[in-house]
Amino acid sequence: MPASPARAAAFDILLRVEREDAYASELLHSAVCANLSTADHGLATELVMGVLRWRVSIDSAISGVSSQRMEKLDLEVLTALRLAAYQMGWLDRIPRRAAIHESVELVKRARKRSAAPFVNAVLRKLAQSPSDGKLQCELIRVATTPLELAVAASHPTWIVQRWISQFGLEVASRICGYNQVPPVTAIRVRTPSADEELRRDNVVLTAGPLLAEARRIHSGDVTKTKAFAEARIVIQDEASQLVAALVGEGSRILDCCAAPGGKTLFIADRNPQSTIVAVESHSHRARLLRQRVTAKNVQVLTADVCDLPVAEGFDRVLVDVPCSGTGTLARHPEIKWRLKLEDLTRLHSLQLSILRAAMRHVAPAGKLIYSTCSLESDENESVIGEALRANDSFRLLDVLSELECLRSVGRLHAVDLPSLVQGAYLRTLPGVHPCDGFFVAILERSQ
Repeated sequence: MPASPARAAAFDILLRVEREDAYASELLHSAVCANLSTADHGLATELVMGVLRWRVSIDSAISGVSSQRMEKLDLEVLTALRLAAYQMGWLDRIPRRAAIHESVELVKRARKRSAAPFVNAVLRKLAQSPSDGKLQCELIRVATTPLELAVAASHPTWIVQRWISQFGLEVASRICGYNQVPPVTAIRVRTPSADEELRRDNVVLTAGPLLAEARRIHSGDVTKTKAFAEARIVIQDEASQLVAALVGEGSRILDCCAAPGGKTLFIADRNPQSTIVAVESHSHRARLLRQRVTAKNVQVLTADVCDLPVAEGFDRVLVDVPCSGTGTLARHPEIKWRLKLEDLTRLHSLQLSILRAAMRHVAPAGKLIYSTCSLESDENESVIGEALRANDSFRLLDVLSELECLRSVGRLHAVDLPSLVQGAYLRTLPGVHPCDGFFVAILERSQ
């Protein structure tokens, strides 16, 4: 009996994540899963994200009963083992015999038939004392050292050490805990009728805790609705929405690193009469951006921000730079296993060059909004400090004042605004705030 469609899809996605540096969240909404039922798509998502979130714990359990070293295993064999180990240790409703049988079938399907007896033997041993997912979550809360927290939360130790150094053990534990559970899906409502439409489609909503236009999905599949298909609502984390809201209003707006376009669309909705230039350096991403943002006042340019063919200045410039993404590990757990410490140095240099280039396009008295979805100071405060030291025509604004302005006009619901602020910067932290981790600095050019 062949492996179930959900497990086969999860297996294929995990292989591509490893081999192609692909992102699981994108593959889960690609042709790989196009023919899955809603239930099967839900299971495939649970399996893929669960294996990626708990990889250290899963591999530790496998290595404890395997007669072969982990690094010697073919990727197909290791992936099948990981899928079964996750099901046995973290999912209560799946019988262990089913998890074992399906993983053996996946190995055969991958033309590794000779490894099937080995996989069967390893998993039968593992079934006698599987990992306890609930215990793992509890260990996160009681960890007292960087190593204990890293092991309990299945995070690289070097990342955990940095977070403890920057935010303290308690906050680092909350970040790690948040990263290990599926995050709530947030949407932005673009039309007043969308709420009622979604209710008719059996999607239960709750109000977003931060922004007036934000909603959270309590139950139901929003991606199957007409409102989603026709873009009357868009899936967008509240922290990402908040970044776009801080751009504010202007007659000429530049979005320097615009794809995939969620923030561009927000800005266009807020500024229907403005001239908006959205820049993307990769042609295929620029095409996707144009498909997503169809407003006629938005011009999409395929160009390098560091060599932008635009002479006139802009009174609002968004610089949402490429970054490590450590503020989004709940949604993109594969980042944990790809990121290296030396990557932060490379990213710092790239971000600084983009920021310096963008600063040249800010008109007198204009504002520049720099943002990342990173928790790392190398990509945030350090970049801003270095840029300001080299250019005295800009000053750093206090983001708290900007947040208070948004609340005064009814766009921001958050009550405790100071909790969103660290110094002059916006700083959201997963597990502390109900959203992804984002950083924002607002710079203003002198007259």
